[in-house]
Amino acid sequence: MIRKAKIKDIKQIQALIACFAKRDEMLPRSLNELYENIRDFWVYEDKGKILGCAALHISWDDLAEIKCLAVAKNRQGKGLGREMVSSCLEEAGTLGARKIFVLTYKPGFFKKMGFKKIKHEALPHKIWAECINCCKFPDCQETALLKIL
Repeated sequence: MIRKAKIKDIKQIQALIACFAKRDEMLPRSLNELYENIRDFWVYEDKGKILGCAALHISWDDLAEIKCLAVAKNRQGKGLGREMVSSCLEEAGTLGARKIFVLTYKPGFFKKMGFKKIKHEALPHKIWAECINCCKFPDCQETALLKIL
């Protein structure tokens, strides 16, 4: 079941993200950051276990970011990632965001969902405030993609 995240989910969300961060496929997230942004998160729960997560973060005006997309290894390839992104896109539309971007190490997945590659410089400077604290700054290897709703 896909639903909005609850406080009790945070430690499982962090563990799921950490699996990908250890393989350098995703940026790690602190518990503090996850608690502060709990309202951004969607989760997929099965029998009390969080097996997928994604966050929709409003950045500015009609611009939002999908981040922290992670699906447990044993659930990959079954459409769960696509469902998580679809939940974020639907919420973005409801909130009035028309432009949705991602910064990702897996651009192929998002391209299949209609996102188009853009230059990092095409995004507003406001979104880079988070990047300054990133362990990979300023040598970001993530690909920027954008989808217009």
